Amino acid sequence: MKANTQQCRRTVLASALLLMVAAAAHAQSTPTTPWQEVGRVLQTSDVFASGYHRYNLPRRDLTLRIDDVTVAPALALGAWAGFSGGSNDATMMGDLIVTSAELKPVVAALVRQRLATTAVHNHLVGENPRLIYIHFHGEGPAVDMARRLDSVIALTGTPRPVAVATPRPLSIDTSLVFRSLGSSGHAQGDVAQLSFILVPEKVELHHRTVTPALGYGSPINIQMVNPERAVATGDFAVLGSKVEPMVNALTTHGITVTAVHSHLIDETPHLYYIHFWADGALVDVLAGLKAALDASR
Repeated sequence: MKANTQQCRRTVLASALLLMVAAAAHAQSTPTTPWQEVGRVLQTSDVFASGYHRYNLPRRDLTLRIDDVTVAPALALGAWAGFSGGSNDATMMGDLIVTSAELKPVVAALVRQRLATTAVHNHLVGENPRLIYIHFHGEGPAVDMARRLDSVIALTGTPRPVAVATPRPLSIDTSLVFRSLGSSGHAQGDVAQLSFILVPEKVELHHRTVTPALGYGSPINIQMVNPERAVATGDFAVLGSKVEPMVNALTTHGITVTAVHSHLIDETPHLYYIHFWADGALVDVLAGLKAALDASR
């Protein structure tokens, strides 16, 4: 009886070992899509929307302040990489957010990795610490570009793997925000986010049609500081003929224009990006942003 019990135990253990080996082999043989592989390399998840694959790389390691406001990462620290087209011949664009100390090694690494630096500039004014936004561009196999970009991101303090943000109850009136700006978006906690396409015609770069949301989306991010006060930032991507009327609309409503510049190189038609910082009562901030949107049309 004792021998039979031992034999049964050996059989059970052997069967369990075989199942573990088979499971491991299956896991190794289970194919992943190229876009899943890009996410694995960049250590963040793929958010497919508006015709492109987006990989968010927020700088949650930084505590950013503008005047007396502690800026939520979702408001102005949203570094990212986006890919459009087929995985074997993709177009990659995005923003890296770096500190002054990170700027030199990051730009040098982009050069080494054969990724184009298309802009190096500010988006904000008076922030602490000072931040620099690097816009980059690449064309080719998506996974290969992700591996090259990964070595660049590693030179920054970007936390990875990117953790999913803990859900927080809403403390911003999304009904008012979305109704006032004439579009829906999404929100979490004290931040609401919307995006618009303000360029009506097709944009081309290197004889490729640029996916609008990838190359010239116009994001607006709004944060409630307290029940009586909101701040907002973002940028409007527009044709040159719209710059002056939009700047006029923003300044007339007390919103600071923090930058007017390019993000791309050699695109047709040429686009300009208007960055802004708003601070005041939510209804006043929304009125100024709506005036700017109206001026773009």
